Amino acid sequence: MNNTKVTDASLVRDYLEGNENALGTLISRHQQRIYSFIYSKVYDKDISEDIFQDTFIKVIRTLKRGKYNEEGKFLPWVMRIAHNLVIDHFRRNKRMPKFDNSGDFNIFSVLSDGDLNAETQIIKDQIESDVQELIKELPEDQLEVLTMRIYKDMSFKEISDRTGVSINTALGRMRYALINLRKIIEKRNLILTN
Repeated sequence: MNNTKVTDASLVRDYLEGNENALGTLISRHQQRIYSFIYSKVYDKDISEDIFQDTFIKVIRTLKRGKYNEEGKFLPWVMRIAHNLVIDHFRRNKRMPKFDNSGDFNIFSVLSDGDLNAETQIIKDQIESDVQELIKELPEDQLEVLTMRIYKDMSFKEISDRTGVSINTALGRMRYALINLRKIIEKRNLILTN
């Protein structure tokens, strides 16, 4: 059974048919990728292990409820669960995730809403995926500031000069853009439960 040629999809099927060892094979096959991803966000061994375990508890529950229908895309599905648990962790702890270039997002400390900070970093991490589509739903003035800040990396001074509004107004628009983006994400159920 522990054959690397066996696909994830058939291992999932075997597990659902009662073969508990199939899940062990899946976990050991992917644990390095998943654990490394979690650790790269939280930089803490104990927290990473907790989130890793929670990820697989959720995987097992979802599989047992018969809610898995990813057609063989097991790893991206598990990574999405891990990603959502990382977001939950930052929300609960109301603190910023660690990132290497610490100067990059200091401006968001002005926004004072801790859980938005964590989401802002995750948004930046995922810019090439769903987010570009989602931000198109923002009001024009908020979209403009968000695009300049996150995509073009402009300072709020530069944004103020470019748009002809005060720095405070630009900050306000950025704050509302993040709040609205979070609402859009939740409305679309992208903070997925399964």
